Amino acid sequence: MQERLMILGAGVMQGPAIRIAKALGLETVVVDADAKAPCVSLADRFERIDLKDKEAIAALGAAIKARGGLAGIMTAGTDFSATVAWVAAQLGLPGIPYEAALNASDKERMRGCFQTAGLPSPAYTVVEAVPDSGFSPPFGYPLVVKPVDNMGARGCRRVDRPELLGSAVADALRFSRTSRVILEAYMEGPEFSVDALVYQGEITICGLADRHICFPPYFIEMGHTMPTALNPAAVEPLLAVFKAGIKALGITQGAAKGDIKLTPQGPMIGEIAARLSGGYMSGWTYPYSSGVELTRGAILIALGRPPQGLSPVRQWTSAERAFISIPGKVRAIQGREAAASLTYVKDLFLRIAPGSRVRFPENNVSKCGNSISAAPTREEAVHAAEQAARLILIRLESPDTETEQFLASGREDTLFPPAAFIIPAAMRSLLASFPEPAYAQTAMRASQVVLLCFQPLIESDLQDYTGRTVPESLEAVRSLTGLPLPLREVGAYAEDTLREPGTLVLGRGFWTALIRGGYQGAVYLVDTLVPFHS
Repeated sequence: MQERLMILGAGVMQGPAIRIAKALGLETVVVDADAKAPCVSLADRFERIDLKDKEAIAALGAAIKARGGLAGIMTAGTDFSATVAWVAAQLGLPGIPYEAALNASDKERMRGCFQTAGLPSPAYTVVEAVPDSGFSPPFGYPLVVKPVDNMGARGCRRVDRPELLGSAVADALRFSRTSRVILEAYMEGPEFSVDALVYQGEITICGLADRHICFPPYFIEMGHTMPTALNPAAVEPLLAVFKAGIKALGITQGAAKGDIKLTPQGPMIGEIAARLSGGYMSGWTYPYSSGVELTRGAILIALGRPPQGLSPVRQWTSAERAFISIPGKVRAIQGREAAASLTYVKDLFLRIAPGSRVRFPENNVSKCGNSISAAPTREEAVHAAEQAARLILIRLESPDTETEQFLASGREDTLFPPAAFIIPAAMRSLLASFPEPAYAQTAMRASQVVLLCFQPLIESDLQDYTGRTVPESLEAVRSLTGLPLPLREVGAYAEDTLREPGTLVLGRGFWTALIRGGYQGAVYLVDTLVPFHS
């Protein structure tokens, strides 16, 4: 009789588990609250149940077990490992104790376990409401504010000053199912992600990656690179701390995913979850890098069997990079085929489509998409993933209030969201005196559009959110608008050829929009001024 495996989640992150389980000859029973989740069609059987409803999932499992058997239950890339453990215990299936899963799901319990075990972990305190003005944390600023029970950096923010604490806590409370927020001392230093499989207490490391965290005060992962470039001498103590954390939480059977910081005082534990990682690591970059499908090992463990084939068979590099958008509504997306066809690019994931509302990310689930590469060398893999991310061009609809508010919002070096290009003060002064032609009289009847050349910006080495240079950004504007936008020297602005009724001259406003919103800001301005080209 065919064995059955229950998998919680039918999203992209659970796709590898569903496919590999089927390849192992298992019948997959997939549960998700969203009947339109991307991987529903892969399942042999799909059931629409909220993953928080552990009683309903256990009832489904009991019914399946009574009618022919259920061999195991698992998840990957979700924060419902506690549901997995509870259901497994109810049905007598392999798994970790429910209390251990709670330790790995609740950040207050997690920190307590690390503290009891004497492991390097930040000082913390927990609040259940916005603190009053007299509140003082038991450690200094900066600190980090998080909901105790969420993932993907939702509601997570660094706070540098007391007057910013209240709004950060209020935001974190919105993302907490139990109305609890943890305040932690900030850990300085680079961050690393690590996966492991645990069978009968034995821990096998399955991938250590560099995380690329951007856009403070939020913690937005703009990508990761597998394997780490960290000095091998520093890897051993980092992994030792991670393994000790796994044991402190009581994870004895299954998977574990950790975020570890390398601080000036040494490795410190960010978080450890009792599941395979999300973020395209366990299902994509580690298999591409090592040739090992750790998801297969996790499935075998969920069935109560020892994992097999965990020794790497190749030493490639795999890189994942994100692409994002300024606020607005998506009109069109360009460059998908070109990005997917690049040498060494393996996958391209888009979370948006024409008509989607987009915003600058404040967590790791509000990005627009990701590119993934794999190559024999680190340089080749990183270049391919980054180039693919830069090839994806997102055009926003015009007019749009959110886009206009973003583009109009103040100096680029003092804001969140940040500007696409952070320019030095001297360049800002030059821009303030740069010509700004009068648009109103020429825009509607323009037969050609020219661009006054702001040479200091064009010749700079500045890059936008995804590493796109200013010349590359100009080419993106030309590609999306279909306008050649020839550059003209400022000295030529006085010539009659640039003052003819059929010529629209773009100046300071264009460069201001480009600096604030990158190619998207400049395209939005052109779309607003020159509707004839659309």
